[in-house]
Amino acid sequence: MKTTLGTLAGVALIALSGAAFADEQTEIGKKIYDRAFGRGCGTCHDISSNPQLTANIKAGTLDRAKFEEVLTNGRNAMPKAMDQIMTNAAVTKAGYTEEMAIDALYKYISTK
Repeated sequence: MKTTLGTLAGVALIALSGAAFADEQTEIGKKIYDRAFGRGCGTCHDISSNPQLTANIKAGTLDRAKFEEVLTNGRNAMPKAMDQIMTNAAVTKAGYTEEMAIDALYKYISTK
């Protein structure tokens, strides 16, 4: 009985820590989205004449790999963004790598 309760408590703790990381990841993604280039991604991407990130990600037309490619290399009027992302205070404070920061931003946009 004690072993079962201990196991259940351990499983619950792991689940809660995973949820906490997910919440942190989404929050950091939001901070990147709101603060990139000093004015936020939405300055360009939340207007109808520009690519709609949220719709494209949710529709599956902009997958994670393509998203990373555009952030890294830029595309058309979209500048390279990785340097901006990596200097974001939330990213540096959390000690995120580029991959982690991209995951956070992609996750936030997909839940927006």
